[in-house]
Amino acid sequence: MTISILARDPHSGTIGGAAATGSLCVGGWVLRGHPDAGMSASQGLSPSTLWGENALAEMRSGCAAANAIERVTSVDRGRDSRQLSAIDIHGRTAGFTGSANVAAAGVRFGENVVVAGNMLASEAVLDAAMTGFMERGGDLASRFMAALEAAAKSGGDMRGLRSAALLVVSRSMAPLDLRIDYSPTPIDQLRDLLDRSQTPPYSDWIKVVPTLDSPERT
Repeated sequence: MTISILARDPHSGTIGGAAATGSLCVGGWVLRGHPDAGMSASQGLSPSTLWGENALAEMRSGCAAANAIERVTSVDRGRDSRQLSAIDIHGRTAGFTGSANVAAAGVRFGENVVVAGNMLASEAVLDAAMTGFMERGGDLASRFMAALEAAAKSGGDMRGLRSAALLVVSRSMAPLDLRIDYSPTPIDQLRDLLDRSQTPPYSDWIKVVPTLDSPERT
């Protein structure tokens, strides 16, 4: 039901993710992240938000992404209906796709990046998202948008798209947490929201709010 991408900027250590789906509220359902843990995307035919939270907890305790996913998925009898991807703070990636998920479904891996999807128009959507991300320069948010736009052009969710979200986290900046919970054009609206977040007055204000590295900043 969803296309998602998680990535780490190896230069800054910033971690983030983006997702789009044919249902409501993809940001709340799918994306989880913390700069001291990594990012997870929990989705599928019967998605478990617990999977996303538990994967983060495992990675924060020191588990590599692959070990975190193994620990989370192996103990759930409903795992065949779920999908999970993760990236840890070192850029290591992993993914799991249960056998009961609706095709096309799968995972693609690159250096410091993982793409996952299910109920897609074809597996070409996964490849398009990866290519869109890898070929775009700039910051993570811009590259995530390129990935979602490429995935949509390649067919996206077989039902069409109705929500989209983007989450970027770092110890040195406030979270960038943007969500379009329902729209006939969610990726276009997410692009507009991202553009607004990068221009004053919001962009000026976000530079002075507290962060994990500077908790008393004003």
